[in-house]
This record gives sequence, structure tokens and C-alpha cells, in this order.
Amino acid sequence: MHPGLVCLALAAALSAPRFEHRVFHAHNGLALPYRLLRPSTGTRGAPLVLFLHGAGERGDDNEAQLVHGSGFFQRLAERGAAVVVPQCPANGWWSNFDWRKGRMGARPSRAGAAVLQMLGLLARELGSDRDRIYVGGFGTFDLVARRPNLFAAAFPICGGGDPATAPALKEVPFWVFHGAKDPVVPVQASRSMVEAIRAAGGDVRYTEYPEAQHDSWTPAFAEPGLIDWLLSQRRKR
Repeated sequence: MHPGLVCLALAAALSAPRFEHRVFHAHNGLALPYRLLRPSTGTRGAPLVLFLHGAGERGDDNEAQLVHGSGFFQRLAERGAAVVVPQCPANGWWSNFDWRKGRMGARPSRAGAAVLQMLGLLARELGSDRDRIYVGGFGTFDLVARRPNLFAAAFPICGGGDPATAPALKEVPFWVFHGAKDPVVPVQASRSMVEAIRAAGGDVRYTEYPEAQHDSWTPAFAEPGLIDWLLSQRRKR
């Protein structure tokens, strides 16, 4: 994205009302910045949506993670959902995934572990509906594979994961998005996960944008029916 457009997008995101500025101090010593958007109807009994940004928004300013998707987050809040958008450290990753071997590590990444701890405590603080906790963005496959009983649905965007984890993912509904011409994260990373989850008997939708490159989040955020689909899902017990 052009630097001028980034500045305009960031200014719009930061001027949006009700994005609370917070920092979570995890047991592993990581100070995790995050933004919280509450629905006007209150958080008690409301669904909770976790969004994980991509590598380009990492840092510690607690601002860059809102460059993309602020309008989408606002629409979620208007529909009664609370939205939490953490920021990954500059040298960290949401997932512990070896892209060369295509395998997920035995333990979560430092940032991933902090997010899972934060999410559990935040859901308790807000009084969230525990049957309607959702996750999307990069790193989604990894977190759901580690805590499949936590999430009601997931929407990875230009991501990837370990196909061997598909049996752990099959009970969680997925809607996967990727750009066919992505030069950063190969589209095959999503295709392989979709195939593996379907083979395991899972419920997965897949939307591939033929002309999109690494900015597949732009059409994904505007995808008709995504918010309706997401908020209609409930955790399987």
C-alpha cells in the first residue's frame, strides 16, 4: 500500500470511536498490546472476535494493527460483537510453524501463547458468550489447532498451517480466504489446509480471489455474508 494511503487508513482507524488501548502482561513475560472495541449494547453475553494481523503490522505502537480492517471491525461491533485486535512483537509470530517443513511446533509461539491466555481472561472480564468466540487472520490455523474447543468458527486470511492438524480442526467451521497471485504466502498453503480439513470430515468454505496478491484481506473484509456466517456459528460441545 502507498505510504500516503497507509497514513490515511491509520488516521481513520485511530479516529474510530471506542477502540480501547490496552496491554496484556502474559505469564511468559510478554507485554502484548491490543485494542478492544466494545459494542454499544455492552459485552455481557456478546460474541467475541479475535483478529490476528499479518507480519507487516508487527511492532509495539498498538496502532499499526488497525491499518487494515477497522471498517470490518466496526461493522462487527454494530452487529453486537466485541472485537479484540492484538499486536505481535516485531520479531515474533502468531504461529509456531516451520514453513520449510510444513510442520507446526509442539508448543505455541511466545505471542501465540500470550494471545490464548489473554483471550481466556478477557472473555471472563467481558462476560462474553463462550459459545461464540471467533478468530480470523494470519496464524488462525495454528491457534485453533491448539485450542479447538475454544473457538466457534475461524476465518484465516492468506495463511497456512500443518495439514497433519486437520483432525483437530474438523469440528470448527472455517471460511478460508487467499489471493491466487500471492507472492508472499503461496496460495497452496491455504489449498492444502482446505483439502486436509475436508478429507478429515470438516466444514470448510474456501474463497480464492483469482487476481488478488497478498492483499486478499481487502476483498475478504468486504465479502458478502462473512459477518452473517461468522456470527451465526456456535461452538460445538
